[in-house]
Amino acid sequence: MAESWDPKTRETVKKIPFLTETSGPRDKQKWQDRLKQELHALITYIKMNKESDMDWFTIQPSADGTHWKGKCWYVHELIKYEFDFQFDIPATYPDTAPEIEIPELDGKTAKMYRGGKICLTIHFKPLWSKNSPHFGVAHALCLGLAPWLAAEVPFMAESGVIKPKV
Repeated sequence: MAESWDPKTRETVKKIPFLTETSGPRDKQKWQDRLKQELHALITYIKMNKESDMDWFTIQPSADGTHWKGKCWYVHELIKYEFDFQFDIPATYPDTAPEIEIPELDGKTAKMYRGGKICLTIHFKPLWSKNSPHFGVAHALCLGLAPWLAAEVPFMAESGVIKPKV
């Protein structure tokens, strides 16, 4: 799969730190250690995006780190499309990837499940399984949400399904 990535994606993924802690939210103490690694990887990814003028999301975890929400945006034909997104960390994390939701797009594209969950089954979930427990939230955004936005926003914008926020 990595062979099919464009060189820029490959370089970005190489720079996002892999996580070493294998615990999920069920193990309270070790989950805190994992959460520290998650935040470190996210900060690294956000800094990389800002330095390359490729900033495209904001994100905030809940106090216990099991619910995350933020805003993401995609610019298509010089028009910015912005969406709220969220996801919960599954109980079986990091073995199971989070399911990213964009509720306001629910039902507007075939590449989405009920409740606004974006479709990551074919491309991302096998990649996550292969790289678990080393992938984390930053990887889910980089290799899951970003490509989904790049594929779906232009299609939805051009077909008139979505409009930019004024």
